[in-house]
Amino acid sequence: MAQPAAWDAPEPLAVSSAPVPEYGSGSLADLLPTLAAGLGVPGMSATIPELTPADRNCVFLIDGLGWEQIRAHPDEAPYLHSLLGSSRGGTGRPITAGFPATTATSLASVGTGLPPGAHGLPGYTVRNPATGELMNQLRWQPWTPPLPWQPYPTVFELAHAAGVHAAQVSSPHFETTPLTKVALSGGTFLGRLTGEERMDLAAEQLAAGDRSLVYTYYAELDGAGHRYGVASDTWRGQLMYVDRLVQRLVEQLPPRSALYVTADHGMVDVPFDEEHRIDFDEDWELRAGVALLGGEGRARHVYAVPGAENDVLTCWREVLGEQFWVASRDESIAAGWFGRPGQIDERVYARLGDVIAAARDDVLLIASEREPKESSMVGNHGSMTPAEQLVPLLEVRS
Repeated sequence: MAQPAAWDAPEPLAVSSAPVPEYGSGSLADLLPTLAAGLGVPGMSATIPELTPADRNCVFLIDGLGWEQIRAHPDEAPYLHSLLGSSRGGTGRPITAGFPATTATSLASVGTGLPPGAHGLPGYTVRNPATGELMNQLRWQPWTPPLPWQPYPTVFELAHAAGVHAAQVSSPHFETTPLTKVALSGGTFLGRLTGEERMDLAAEQLAAGDRSLVYTYYAELDGAGHRYGVASDTWRGQLMYVDRLVQRLVEQLPPRSALYVTADHGMVDVPFDEEHRIDFDEDWELRAGVALLGGEGRARHVYAVPGAENDVLTCWREVLGEQFWVASRDESIAAGWFGRPGQIDERVYARLGDVIAAARDDVLLIASEREPKESSMVGNHGSMTPAEQLVPLLEVRS
């Protein structure tokens, strides 16, 4: 006798089945502490054991350049593709971005050497417990005092204090932003407009000290992915340009240098149809009991009306649980989504959603009315899938 249809309903994705970032051994948060430890900076630990110390270290972070995207585009990025075997100290393996795999979170992890649950930028938008408002941590809106929000010193500040020549070479626009202040300050900031100018100056800054720690950054690949998708000619053109920038920097590396090419996240294209784009603003079930919707389409922080937390969790699991990992705040912490056990600061706890939803499939939870710009993007990121989470750590030494 056939069982009723209800008996055949699929179980929600288990929280424990999410591929958690490699905090403490192979995440973005481990990169600068490992390099700084090799430079003799006090208090730093070499937590990526595959890396060998160098006197002069340069990190070139290319926004949106995921590991899988390099592997899939050998023709557009022949030089980067040729370096895949050098990744993570010659193991040929990627590292992980951290959760969520988004720019503000990842840059804070890079600069502070801390996981999201400690540095306190655990998403694109999160609730400010002091005001009850959503805080956009990329654009820093509404304005919030930066240092109370992220009080830890950056690795660049610690390196500079230890006598290491520390410098950031980036767009002049980023020099005075609050995100730069809390994530990447320390040493000297040098603004240059073009990618070529940044590569040339990064090489000069590497040579400026016997011990150097230099960071440089390129954002336009990510912008092309958001607007046109990683399958677009525009994105592939940007990838070709990035490939040439890396070569340009390599050709100018001074002696005793190590260059590490990495990224803050990868990206996935999401089709524009109701099957792949679920609209929170048009779904009464998902809206029920929700006071604030934070995060972004593939990594949501959901803040419930007081007393409705369990009901919201149950509903979201029923509606989204086959396509998203859906966890309560405490479940996500226990599973290690935002850091290892004991790494979640008390000040950060209430910034995390009462419910957190991370996409497994090629789907997006948009909010067409409250987030019209973000809801229209082709390329997206944030979750723990390999396409978003895995980033390169390509290495060239002189």
